[in-house]
Amino acid sequence: LIAAFIEPFDGTLYDPCCGSGGMFVQCAKYVELKQGDIKAVNVYGQESDPATYRLAKMNLAVRGISHHLGAKNASTFTNDMHKGLVFDYIMANPPFNLKKWYDDTLSNDARWADYALPPESNANYAWILHMLSKINPVKGVAGFLLAKCNLPHLLQQALPLGKESLP
Repeated sequence: LIAAFIEPFDGTLYDPCCGSGGMFVQCAKYVELKQGDIKAVNVYGQESDPATYRLAKMNLAVRGISHHLGAKNASTFTNDMHKGLVFDYIMANPPFNLKKWYDDTLSNDARWADYALPPESNANYAWILHMLSKINPVKGVAGFLLAKCNLPHLLQQALPLGKESLP
């Protein structure tokens, strides 16, 4: 469903918490269904769990999906394998209400320099800010699924510092 919303037919596609790569596989099926060429899409992802990371690499390889998942499994927050890159499309289904994601080295992280610091107790807001930092500012499109949360409060936090409301 997310692939249908963002329509990633060419360019770069990123999932910061790709798990076993299932969303990439579904995206490839969607592109092929619409007579697109999955080879025109450069897939980037990252996964923190070692076994799931290996499964993602295998899952994409057996389907012929070219991919860049980083040199090893790693936390997207503390060891961004795609630092400095921005992407045309971002799709994600981050772990809901992830606890214990925070590390003291993240307190001055550039990804949230212009925003309120994400709470240490829940990573939902941190995922949003991470994806915001990775989106191509000219033509980027993102689709992601998060757990039920207080959306107005979350959006208010996501405003750049100094802004009082959404336009």
